[in-house]
Amino acid sequence: MGGKKGEKKKMKSKHEKSEQTEIRLGRRNIPKKYYNVSGRIRTPPPIHPGTREPLGPEAFLPLFTRGAVELEFSRKRKIEIPRKIRDALYSINRPTPMRRARALEKEIGTDCKILFKREDMTATGSHKINTAVPQAFYAKEEGTSALVTETGAGQWGSALSLAASLAGISAKVFMVRCSFDQKPQRKGLIELFGGKIFPSPSEETGFGRKLLSERPNHPGSLGIAISEAIEVVGKSGGTAKYALGSVLNHVLIHQSIIGLEAEKQLRLFGEAPDYVIGCVGGGSNFGGLCYPLLDRFPDSKFVAVEPEECPSITRGKYEYDFGDSAGTTPLLKMHTLGADFVPPEIYAGGLRYHGTAPTLSKLVSEGFVEGRAVSEAETFRAGLLFARAEGIVPAPESAHAIAEAIRIAKKARNKTILLNLSGHGLLDLGAYSRKGGGEVR
Repeated sequence: MGGKKGEKKKMKSKHEKSEQTEIRLGRRNIPKKYYNVSGRIRTPPPIHPGTREPLGPEAFLPLFTRGAVELEFSRKRKIEIPRKIRDALYSINRPTPMRRARALEKEIGTDCKILFKREDMTATGSHKINTAVPQAFYAKEEGTSALVTETGAGQWGSALSLAASLAGISAKVFMVRCSFDQKPQRKGLIELFGGKIFPSPSEETGFGRKLLSERPNHPGSLGIAISEAIEVVGKSGGTAKYALGSVLNHVLIHQSIIGLEAEKQLRLFGEAPDYVIGCVGGGSNFGGLCYPLLDRFPDSKFVAVEPEECPSITRGKYEYDFGDSAGTTPLLKMHTLGADFVPPEIYAGGLRYHGTAPTLSKLVSEGFVEGRAVSEAETFRAGLLFARAEGIVPAPESAHAIAEAIRIAKKARNKTILLNLSGHGLLDLGAYSRKGGGEVR
């Protein structure tokens, strides 16, 4: 559903009942330009850990593709999306639908409207493919033969493995060890798409071997997996580049297609959201949905939801820190629990990161975004309730946003709540059975 005539409809009165349950957009509604929040705010620059001097694009080129670096340092509010990337995004099921959670609303007894953007319907079942596709595109265009990365829960690792396969290049993935053990089917999916996967810390790198010698059953962390990936790229002689799944701004620029589509869908629903919610690890799916809506809905409350067990926004410090555990990256100003922080082994592996995107941290510090935290137990209860009401199993990461939406809907009156369902949980059924309060029926 879409088109110019429909897109010009005015917002309905907050008290006028919308009968629509789902809005789907056609191929022509895939955005032609990304949204770049760095055209709106200025974040403190990355700095050299030794000299403390600001770093420019040249410092990132040995590690990342030139295409990614150019985006990272761009200050343009809108950035053209190449036709090849737009075609590839269509092939992996963009645009994604927006749906109203009528059954959930009834189940919890609220007069609030709960809308959710369905990133679970992409080819790999999460929002991560939105940045994997362009990063693989840049690598292929620049003659890079391999991409190396980290992954927590495996959504990013599987997305990059597929994108690399589509581009005709290889992918190597370091998966956080506790998630590697918890989610064997993610390993299988990464390998099915052609990726080569290692539990992190691993025997593949010097840093990994050091950590394993000190703690043979080390659970790992995203910071450690990033360090291992960077070490491999550094030793590749220029044949490999590092691909990042969150945190840095080029990733959040790629993800802005979520919010750009959502803006059109809200217009067609006739709704202006009172709350916009996303779960947060590094910040990619939250920024993807919320950043393009900041200008459009300045009166909305933007809520970033993280695990109580890894509370970088709600309990971390806003200061310069390394993006990885080995201290090989530039220093980034962000909300952080410390680069050496190893989170508890919660199941939502995609949110077990010590820091937060510098752009998101800046928005939190200036009061545009509020951070909130939810426990693992509450998260799984919310995910189970959502699944039984709506017939969609959410990823444990996404269930953090659902839990906060339920909290708000139970207290508020006649509000519109928009959340990002960043991925499905069809490979997480065992965890739902163990942690969700009973068998998944």
